[in-house]
Amino acid sequence: MTSTLSRAALPTPAPTRTVRRRPPRISLTRALYFVGFLVVTTAIMLPVIIIVLTAFKPASEVNAFPPTLTPTQWTLDNFRAIFSELPFARLIGNSFVFAGGVTLFALVFDSLAAYALARLDFRGSKVLLIVIIASLMIPFQATLIPIYQLVSDLGWVNTFAGLILPRAADAFGIFFLRQFFLSLPRDLDNAARIDGASEFRVFWSVVLPNAIPALLTLGIFTFVNNWNDLLWPLVFTTESDHGTITSGLTLLTGPGGIIPQGVMMAGALIAVLPLAILFLLVQRRFIESVASSGLK
Repeated sequence: MTSTLSRAALPTPAPTRTVRRRPPRISLTRALYFVGFLVVTTAIMLPVIIIVLTAFKPASEVNAFPPTLTPTQWTLDNFRAIFSELPFARLIGNSFVFAGGVTLFALVFDSLAAYALARLDFRGSKVLLIVIIASLMIPFQATLIPIYQLVSDLGWVNTFAGLILPRAADAFGIFFLRQFFLSLPRDLDNAARIDGASEFRVFWSVVLPNAIPALLTLGIFTFVNNWNDLLWPLVFTTESDHGTITSGLTLLTGPGGIIPQGVMMAGALIAVLPLAILFLLVQRRFIESVASSGLK
């Protein structure tokens, strides 16, 4: 009886109500930003999309009017033609030798010059820096003929030496690395010198390991610029044995200036693939390098 009364005296719990969460509202400003982002991204990627789709079109659809965006019949004939009409595998190898050689030499000589301008005090260093910066204002086309004359006198036309060595150092790379070296604390250099390290030892064991982000950034920029360059290999090579992808694609122009657009797009797509793979491999490190280095 007592237990029954005690249970009756207990207050009955109120029924729980399930609260429904409303979905988050998307503000008008955020929606406009998203739409603008899609429009700009589509406009930027449209040429790449056209290249990819045209590379898989047959010649009849490439020359059809009005043109179509997507092919109705997918084909690999353009990729077969690019390897049959040109020594494309050799051109790819030449592009790697050219772009990779220029990048390797540029990193070595640019870093040495930048170290001297940033960490060593010698007479005329400021004047030399001004001259290097002033050389950035000179158009590349203005120096093309004198450089070609020098390369021709040395007998380096149609050689990898003529392609690589004139670009073994770059004013922008020297200035870029100098600015980064200035941001490194000099206490590291002084501590190494107190321990008896030579100047080259300081450069190799102290400065360069701390400058890997800047070196990686400059290396990627140099490689991509030389891989995509058309004018330089077109002027200094007249034979396909030492030509690059960009100069080799110009050989597809037929009589009367007729260009096989499908074959050209297939070659351009193959030329872009190594750069895309390279960026995917070093994407995270490259973004970190750009964020941590920069011009200061």
